[in-house]
Amino acid sequence: MNWAMWSIDRMLILFVSVAFLMIGIQVAMFHYRQNFISKAMWVPVISAPVFLLVGLILTWNNAPWLRTLFMVLMWLGVVDGLIGFYFHFRGVGIRVGGWALRNFLIGPPVTLPLMFSALSALGLIAIYWKVW
Repeated sequence: MNWAMWSIDRMLILFVSVAFLMIGIQVAMFHYRQNFISKAMWVPVISAPVFLLVGLILTWNNAPWLRTLFMVLMWLGVVDGLIGFYFHFRGVGIRVGGWALRNFLIGPPVTLPLMFSALSALGLIAIYWKVW
């Protein structure tokens, strides 16, 4: 396969897809460690592999309906990450001592949902990318 002929948006979609595999594993481990206390914990665990599969298929098959599906999924990923940030930030606050530094260190990782949103935003940049 000739990688020199790949466009930047195609490479970004491939990168985002593989990155969702890695972040999905991390999210699954953290949420498993907490015994999936909230049903909302299942959303990123289930959506990350879906993002991976749709992105990989889109990398090799640039069908318009796949681009639209990937775009919708990336918007959902942005929203999911922001909602996760709210839950994680609130989770730190309800620990004994509130928003003390030690609770940010041992409580739910506040930045991980933002990374989920940022990765989804990178996918959106790849979808909306226009070569001038």
